[in-house]
Amino acid sequence: MKTNQNLLFALLLISGGLASCNSSSTKNTAAADSVGTSTAGLKIPDSAAFEGQVDNKKVHLYTLKNQSGDQASITNFGARLVSLLVKDNKDQPVDVILGHDSLKPYQGKSENYFGAVVGRYGNRIAKGKFSVDGKSYQLEINNGQNTLHGGFNGFYKKVWDAKQIDDHTLELSYLAKDAEAGYPGNLNVKVTYSLEDDHSLKISYSATTDKTTVVNLTNHAYFNLNGAGDKTITDHMLTLEADGYTPVDTTLIPTGKIEKVAGTPFDFTKAKLIGANINDENAQLKNGKGYDHNWVLRKGTGLRKAATVSSSKTGIVMEVLTEEPGIQFYSGNFLTNDINNGKAGATYGYRSAFCLETQHFPDSPNQPSFPSTVLKPGATYHTITVYKFSVKK
Repeated sequence: MKTNQNLLFALLLISGGLASCNSSSTKNTAAADSVGTSTAGLKIPDSAAFEGQVDNKKVHLYTLKNQSGDQASITNFGARLVSLLVKDNKDQPVDVILGHDSLKPYQGKSENYFGAVVGRYGNRIAKGKFSVDGKSYQLEINNGQNTLHGGFNGFYKKVWDAKQIDDHTLELSYLAKDAEAGYPGNLNVKVTYSLEDDHSLKISYSATTDKTTVVNLTNHAYFNLNGAGDKTITDHMLTLEADGYTPVDTTLIPTGKIEKVAGTPFDFTKAKLIGANINDENAQLKNGKGYDHNWVLRKGTGLRKAATVSSSKTGIVMEVLTEEPGIQFYSGNFLTNDINNGKAGATYGYRSAFCLETQHFPDSPNQPSFPSTVLKPGATYHTITVYKFSVKK
């Protein structure tokens, strides 16, 4: 009887060990399967992987938290939003921001501006030329024949001075010196990230100058509400609070016209799938290989809704509120599968993310009919954009 008991005990141990191994195997498989899905990158990247020096200035990763359980990580290299964890319809955290797990990939030659504050002028300026106060300026040409997002070494390549105010607020500042990248004036810039308890991330921008210049700041976060690393955003529903958009030429510079979206693939006045018309035979869509255009937001004062995006996979809904007159909707048409060093080993491929860049219009310094981006000494540039999250059960 004792022998049988010992045998039974041994069998139970073996069975338990096998069960334990199978459980571990299942867990590892699930973790492997999570790469490229909505569960990829569920942790804030390791801050140690962002420690370093660029241009003799220290780089760090800062973490923000709120009472609602959301988390955001930001590096002072480019004032970049690295991760943003929000809850899905199963109350599980999802990282909705594309990026990298360490500093080095952000320094690469292949630049997609992941999560960065771009400036001194976000978006494009035709042939890198403009004039203010009767003087002409030539900027760095880094996008075909045009300037994009401030040139080769815009704000996205700079190390900002950082001050973490509290658990949910980070203040970043940078001095862009006169003639940097060709722009006039010493520009003092401050950007403040605030992770609020109502599931919103607020970004406040301000700037002053000692010489008349142009300023257009925005954040270039790449979103996927299915989770960073998911293969597509064409299944997201999008609404834009805009009845018009600015058509562009073949180099994506606005023609100067504002056209109605009604009856075109650019009509997102009612919620529709991003992919519904993205491949239509439309000359404008061909120019950007999809959506890469500025929408003219309905006029209003103060902070107002500009866009709403939702994912049926996770139930996550994101509202974009802004004080800006326009928003650039970019559907990730220039992302390629060679970006294989994403967070948690994810690959960021064609149309695997979208951007909603709140802004003044592209090429405004050369378009007198567009809202002005001129900033004069004694005046203060100030604007706020909010990304607010909720869940559709």
